[in-house]
Amino acid sequence: MSRLDELIAQYCPNGVEYKAVGTFAKNEKGKNKGELCNSPYSITQGGLIPTTEYFKDAKVTSDDTSGYRVVKKNWFVYSPSRIDVGSINYLRDKEEVIVSPLNVVFSIDEKVITPDYLLYFFNSRNGTWQIITSREGIEGTGRKLLPFEKFKKIILPVPPLPVQEEIVRILNNFTELTAELTAELTARKKQYEYYRNVLLSLDGSPKMTLKEISHGILSGKNKERLENGNFPVYGSTGIISSTNTAVYHKKQILIARVGANAGYVHIADGDYDVSDNTLIVDLKSDISLEYVFYQLSSMNLHQYAKGGGQPLVTSGQLKEIALPVPSIEQQKYVVGVLDKFYALCNDISTGLPAEIAARQKQYEYYRDKLLTFKELT
Repeated sequence: MSRLDELIAQYCPNGVEYKAVGTFAKNEKGKNKGELCNSPYSITQGGLIPTTEYFKDAKVTSDDTSGYRVVKKNWFVYSPSRIDVGSINYLRDKEEVIVSPLNVVFSIDEKVITPDYLLYFFNSRNGTWQIITSREGIEGTGRKLLPFEKFKKIILPVPPLPVQEEIVRILNNFTELTAELTAELTARKKQYEYYRNVLLSLDGSPKMTLKEISHGILSGKNKERLENGNFPVYGSTGIISSTNTAVYHKKQILIARVGANAGYVHIADGDYDVSDNTLIVDLKSDISLEYVFYQLSSMNLHQYAKGGGQPLVTSGQLKEIALPVPSIEQQKYVVGVLDKFYALCNDISTGLPAEIAARQKQYEYYRDKLLTFKELT
């Protein structure tokens, strides 16, 4: 029997009482009168952070903060218009801050419920569903808000504090592991970028233009977009649709030609067609396609995009780009090293992203399971 099972058997063997948020939460409307506090904070998906840090150089805080709401330690804040995407959290490491008067602030009775347990519930499937279905629309607009009068009617299981604390301990272990993996992925990506830049510098190697190492740079022409075609259609960011006619039958480098993604480099393979907003680099057979892919990916080709609303990268510009071209053996060596780093950082089936995704699913499963109780009758 687990420690949690023991606590449930000891404190709530016959079930758990379900309560409305309003039975243990109080809407706090205190304002920053006299402007005693000068630390404006913003509520984000990641928690409460200084407004200056969140908005960087943009000035969003009023010079007069007397109308801002006061938030004390362990009090909750949520954005009525963004709570459905996770903008709810509590103040952890400060004694008092202020937030925009557009936010809702509420305190809780910590003799009844712990802040972490409550937050885990709001992020659970049941909590999220109740939040989404409780919102109400503003007449004449497409926006939906969740006022405290509606919010306080949300129902959740409230087991005795020792049970809550054990559930929080278990879920914290999951989130800490995911945080460690995410930090490792960030470090690996920096490491990959460093080695990529070192390996691709190849000082002393002869340089050749894309025009010299390719048969040409052509624009895709596909305009047929089907939901269930036999072959994929590649666009500026990858597969965007399908078609019944395959025009291309070999691996080729694609470069987004127009729009916000102009200059994005990726690879198409198999039988496929290419949209008219994408360029195709038809490389000669005596050069490694993957090597050229890594070189072009490291060059930020978006810098060549010209134009205002619809920036454009042209084949003429790309043809003049020069890159070092060492021997084919050295090209393959560079590709072999970078492939390992790339897979570790990006492969959603075997690399760190796959492990993070698996841990996240495991966490969500146990979170929802641990926050479900038989109701006390």
